[in-house]
Amino acid sequence: MSIRCLLVMGFLFTLLGMVGWDQASPASLNVFPPFYHDRIGVYLTSHAISKPGVLKGVLAAVSEKKLNAVVINVKNMHGELTYESSIPLANTIGASSGRLDFCSLVTALHRTGIYLIARQVLFYDPKLAAFLGISSPWVSPDDERAVAYNLEVAQEVAGLGFDEIQFDYVRFPDEGELFPIYEQRYAAVNGFLQQARQELPGRIIVSADVFGRVLWNWNKKRIDPIGQSLEEMAACIDLISPMLYPSHYVEQYYKDNPYQLVRDALSAGKDRVSTPLRPFLQVFDRAIPYGMSLEGYIREQIKAAKEMGADGYLFWSPSCDYETLYRALD
Repeated sequence: MSIRCLLVMGFLFTLLGMVGWDQASPASLNVFPPFYHDRIGVYLTSHAISKPGVLKGVLAAVSEKKLNAVVINVKNMHGELTYESSIPLANTIGASSGRLDFCSLVTALHRTGIYLIARQVLFYDPKLAAFLGISSPWVSPDDERAVAYNLEVAQEVAGLGFDEIQFDYVRFPDEGELFPIYEQRYAAVNGFLQQARQELPGRIIVSADVFGRVLWNWNKKRIDPIGQSLEEMAACIDLISPMLYPSHYVEQYYKDNPYQLVRDALSAGKDRVSTPLRPFLQVFDRAIPYGMSLEGYIREQIKAAKEMGADGYLFWSPSCDYETLYRALD
């Protein structure tokens, strides 16, 4: 274990004592994954976990029953594994960072009652792409080498004690026209999820992030170059997490109406699938309507998600700054 990792773990246990949690013995811990419904959580990078203010804020919010889940990067957009991996290819391509000791970290966080979600970025992988001689940072979901590597990572992560694996970038690049039918791309994305569900232990909940636009009815036409089909992906996994960030929409109406965007998107999705929808909501300060505070912006999204019967919700801030969120959750 690295010196940095030891410092992070020591700091975590100090924080646990500060917020009033006892370091229970392993025998007293629940060995079964917590129930996955109605989880409210925030996204954390591996670097954010080592920042005193970020982790302290998360633990305080959990103690105050504002949160009950966290999403932690185990494989990020740099193609980096945020822990020490024993996978030969991961070490060959320089992906194994050893930054975090998840065996200890997962145990410590579970003691607080937190539901732990491992975020694994799949096919945007600059390290694997470079090793395979690909000029772009993307590897294809129909490349058997990329599929095999990511399945091996998922298997290794499943053994670290997480409650859920959340696949991100389970898609092709967002380029090309919304015109031809991308049948092979849809088949590749669905095939990966089917194989992952078959090979991963049954105790592991499997979810996937999808573009918010995947919820709309035009997605049924199979003309989206990213290759994500709501119905077919939902049939392979336990939860779908649409990324419903109002600032990312072209329509000014939705940019200016975070409540309506979340409501309309979830309504469209729930009409199409019965698989639970647990959206990612926007916490970062981008394209906030004039006269609306970020806190109010967050509240509007939460209100819509609740009204539409979302199965919990997750919050995304690239900087992992959630102080405004915690006020919005009061």
